[in-house]
Amino acid sequence: MKPEVAPSCTGDQPPEAAACGPVGHAVTRVARLHRMAAGRLLRQVGLYPGQEAVMMLLWQKGPVRQSELIKICELDPSTITKMLQRLEQSGHVRRCPDPADRRAVLVEATETSCALFADVSRAWRELEEHTLAGLDQAERAELGRLLARVEENLCPETAECPEIGAQPDSTSSALSTSASEL
Repeated sequence: MKPEVAPSCTGDQPPEAAACGPVGHAVTRVARLHRMAAGRLLRQVGLYPGQEAVMMLLWQKGPVRQSELIKICELDPSTITKMLQRLEQSGHVRRCPDPADRRAVLVEATETSCALFADVSRAWRELEEHTLAGLDQAERAELGRLLARVEENLCPETAECPEIGAQPDSTSSALSTSASEL
């Protein structure tokens, strides 16, 4: 008796389960590929995916309590701790006691990390151009509009939905960019 072999997911046909949600399946594939491409570009500047979002937040907001970072990033505390350890070892962030509450830890970008800012910005511009290659300005605008609409549709399904197009604050995810900002 021959063992059953799982069908290849790289063929022309999507997995059978995707037939019930072809758009959702496409969004999942695109998001996965986008993250992989971002990872490749970020590795060139010495970062892992997600670290650039933390750095962008610190560059924008200045020193932030580690507990606030955990809430903003919507990540597990152990994930943020490991991420901050790596960023600290590479000289990009500094952690110190909060003068207002010595039990709390403040996280801030170092002056050394300022050189990284240009590299991260360049990586994201390159990713944007690669992602949208072959689309003219009207198509790019339409894609942004459609993704913003999809985001609007999905947002009520989340526990804490940020206002569409709003600037991230301590109650919304700084890691997600609104589709309307494309």
